[in-house]
Amino acid sequence: MLRGAGLAAGAVAGLGAAALLYGRFVELNRFTLRRETLAVLPPGSPDLRVLHLSDLHMIPGQARKIAFVRSLTGLAPDLVVSTGDNFSHPEALDPLLEALDPLLDLPGVYVPGSNCYFAPQLKNPARYLWKDTSAESAAKAAAVGGHPASLAEGQVSASGGDRRVLPFRRMHEHFDARGWTGLVNRTDSLTVRGVRLDFSGVDDPHLGYDEHPGFAPQAYERDPQRPSLRVGVLHAPYQRCLERFAEDGAEVVFAGHTHGGQICLPGGRAVVSNCDLEPARAKGVSYQRGTVPVQVSAGLGTSRFAPVRLFCPPEAVLVTLTARTR
Repeated sequence: MLRGAGLAAGAVAGLGAAALLYGRFVELNRFTLRRETLAVLPPGSPDLRVLHLSDLHMIPGQARKIAFVRSLTGLAPDLVVSTGDNFSHPEALDPLLEALDPLLDLPGVYVPGSNCYFAPQLKNPARYLWKDTSAESAAKAAAVGGHPASLAEGQVSASGGDRRVLPFRRMHEHFDARGWTGLVNRTDSLTVRGVRLDFSGVDDPHLGYDEHPGFAPQAYERDPQRPSLRVGVLHAPYQRCLERFAEDGAEVVFAGHTHGGQICLPGGRAVVSNCDLEPARAKGVSYQRGTVPVQVSAGLGTSRFAPVRLFCPPEAVLVTLTARTR
């Protein structure tokens, strides 16, 4: 009996090791494209193809990821929405810009995540499965400086460890210079294919940086000759933010941060979301208050200290916004 139990335990351990090896060396680089269609535009509007990118967590040497992201230009998106966590290494700005270069020629909007501001730290990757790290991340942000305006590139957290400030300002300057629109606690609007998109964006809620700007007054004006849409954009989909967007009248929301659960059960069932969003909503389209579609991307990367995905491949998302029937 003991011998049988030992064999069974060995088999389970072997399967677990094989799964982790698969997640580390295969699924981590099995880049996928998810497609969604949302009927949210006013009747008679043309379709809009929105490429949603999130959580690239770039490090030097990721040639396959760079090639995949660059290839997405072939989808001919009308708009790119970037929901943050672009870095996982202090020297990742050049690889990031190489990956995004052809997409920066397109209309785009962006918000940052915590790993746009701060480098990740070495820690037990399994802790992600049971611990919401938002309070810890906010505390470390406070130890460094507490607010983006006070952060200096290369600065190291006073709380210890290599919580280094990343080149987020230079990244934002590159994005702005190429024509993308920053939505860091601010509103703006873009006209794409004749549709006015009214955006409201917040800084990363995971760090407590979010200060909701609402929507500009024009966002509530409806002109049958000029269709429009209210769009919320954020990195971490905390309920307080999703509720605020819903209260403000957002008609669609884009978010990232969750990695889709990253290490999931068979069938892609998430165990955690790394925020207060229900794990079942950690990837894909769900609805806030039953009416506001919230598109959450599982992202394209991971922390360089937790380079594994299981039953949750990295993804970009092409969302086709279509006209409502009424």
